[in-house]
Amino acid sequence: MHLRRTAPTAPPFVALYTAGQLTSYLLPTVVARLGDAFALSPARAGALGSGLLLCSAGAGVLLASRAGRYGPRRTARAGLLLALAGYGTAALADTVEYAGLGALAGGLGSGTAAAIASAGIAGQRDPHRTCTLGLLSLSALAAAAYLTVPRLGPGHTPVFAVLALTAALVLPATARLTDAPGPDSAPGATDPDPLPYRHSGPVLAGAMVFWAMAQNALWGVSARIGAEQAGLDEVAIGVVFAVALGAGLLGVAAAGALGARPGRALPIGVGTALIACCIALAARAEGPVAFAVGEIGWNACYPFVLAYLTGLAAALDDRGRWAVLVGAASSLGIACGPLTGGLLVERAGFPTMGLVLGALLLLLVVPLMAVALRVGGRAEFGMALRVRAADLPGAPHAAPTAPTPHGPDTPEAPDANVSVTR
Repeated sequence: MHLRRTAPTAPPFVALYTAGQLTSYLLPTVVARLGDAFALSPARAGALGSGLLLCSAGAGVLLASRAGRYGPRRTARAGLLLALAGYGTAALADTVEYAGLGALAGGLGSGTAAAIASAGIAGQRDPHRTCTLGLLSLSALAAAAYLTVPRLGPGHTPVFAVLALTAALVLPATARLTDAPGPDSAPGATDPDPLPYRHSGPVLAGAMVFWAMAQNALWGVSARIGAEQAGLDEVAIGVVFAVALGAGLLGVAAAGALGARPGRALPIGVGTALIACCIALAARAEGPVAFAVGEIGWNACYPFVLAYLTGLAAALDDRGRWAVLVGAASSLGIACGPLTGGLLVERAGFPTMGLVLGALLLLLVVPLMAVALRVGGRAEFGMALRVRAADLPGAPHAAPTAPTPHGPDTPEAPDANVSVTR
């Protein structure tokens, strides 16, 4: 996928990111309402949610190397139209088969939009700012949905209608994208710019599978914890989720304010450890206060760390290929989350599930921090900017520095042209 810094400005990618990732943010309601509407067991409802997100992850993997043949605008429009048709079908379905097929098709469309957004964010001159705007938009919309959906009536229709409507509203934003062909647009063309960081990239992608799985394992059963263990009704749970997502806005704002000053490794490591503690607390909650504290604390830390992880993935490749692949790995983990959470709850209960997920996150701190330090530590958050003389006020024009490919045995030293200030 070729969306370098000549790519369109941030707003279209912020909109695409919001539409592409909204499904995962609304997953507890999607899973709970599918289970209630069609009398599904928690494991079956979780499996359907996992299938939806697995389609989203599959779209990202496929588009990481092929989207350049079709162009960002055409691909984004196709994804949004598929999401609109799929979620619209699921909203109107009166059988679990049609609802499931519609949800899977919608997941494929959402994943397509998210993949284009990830590559576009990596191609911006300031991916940190673009990523922050995307997370702010996503958290605000999800919070509004959690306040609105419970008041639209029971059943699965309202939540899928929100997803379909979001895809429809974002569709006009694709007019600002372009379909300029990239080097991989011709069949059989060889890539002149090999994928860099061939060691750190796979480590980051592999760790993100389990990091995202742990997050969504809790998120997928959070509504059940609130109802069955904390004694809350759906309206109260929706309020807790809305406040929690509002706290997520503060987390994103904190990531934006801190920027590169603390580096990437420290926010990722400390933030992931705090997430582990919040997950354990939420899973053990036996009353409204403990449940709210755990969920709100977790949702405040999650987007904060995610912002730095997104920037780390973008820093691996200025063409957005690692950003798309890491995003697909995250979607794969998210897809496994509901099923993992459902199985752990059924076999071990909520508190044990929280301990298992918390321990997994603490183990992941080591590889995530190692990659952050290897790629540059205190380098500028987000994509490494290649500074040219022409970019400086009053400086003469200079040719851009050619990127140095990283072969399998090439040391992964940070780029000498990386700026260390925001």
